[in-house]
Amino acid sequence: MTPKKHQQWLQVVGHAGNFHVGDYGTLLKRFCKEEQQCYLRLMEDNLKPFVPAYHGVVQQDKQDYNVIDNLLPHFDSPAIMDCKLGSRTYLEEELLVARERPQPRKDMYEKMITLDPEAPTNQERAQKAVLKTRYMQWRETLSSTTTLGFRIEGFTKANGECLTNFKRTKSREQVMEALDNFVGSSTQIVWGYLTRLKQLREALETSDFFRTHEVVGSSLLFVHDWKGRTGVWMIDFGKAAPLPPHLTCDHRAPWVEGNREDGYLWGLDNLIDTLLNMLQLT
Repeated sequence: MTPKKHQQWLQVVGHAGNFHVGDYGTLLKRFCKEEQQCYLRLMEDNLKPFVPAYHGVVQQDKQDYNVIDNLLPHFDSPAIMDCKLGSRTYLEEELLVARERPQPRKDMYEKMITLDPEAPTNQERAQKAVLKTRYMQWRETLSSTTTLGFRIEGFTKANGECLTNFKRTKSREQVMEALDNFVGSSTQIVWGYLTRLKQLREALETSDFFRTHEVVGSSLLFVHDWKGRTGVWMIDFGKAAPLPPHLTCDHRAPWVEGNREDGYLWGLDNLIDTLLNMLQLT
């Protein structure tokens, strides 16, 4: 353990209040049993170097938290990016629940009409509400989730500038422009990320955890600083679910309801190719 010291933590996207800075280089993330089970498995898997180290559960103000490594203190004024991997961000079980017990939500309707006033159906317009799964499926058609298998959720640059308006960033050219902004046109940073992503892909293809899980709604956390140091880690495993014993996923095949494919490797392949394209342009 390192001595207590001032720690930095920047939350780019997600629900406010889910994270707190802990002691000794840790973060406290609001407890999720599914995520806890994933971290316990990952600590015994060859993906361990590519995820924050897990340190168990603590309680603070009557709320349980998973304790994980804070990945930022090793960087000097870091830039960070959240990039969501996969061809969908909802579980198949969520679709079943939405059909069996539909609960239209007004907040999702407001989000939808903010992006596209013409998107709601006549029924949704009359209710002024949409199902969460309907919103999520529609939302993904606007972004590179459906075209490339990954999307930029947001990033914060070293100067503190925070950008999260990527809901309509869909084409490879638009993604490349955003990534170039994030890395400050630095080929050194791009090379660092490429090296790490290729190592991650190799680990994923031999991982017992990855072979036996559907990884949905998970992100890659990108971090770099002005000294040229780079890092990439898998984060957010609240929706990563064990596959039924009779099923396997190659994580590249298209999703059809029932096959549990998540498109994670398809997205990672496209992300690596996109960074390679950026290098060729420079």
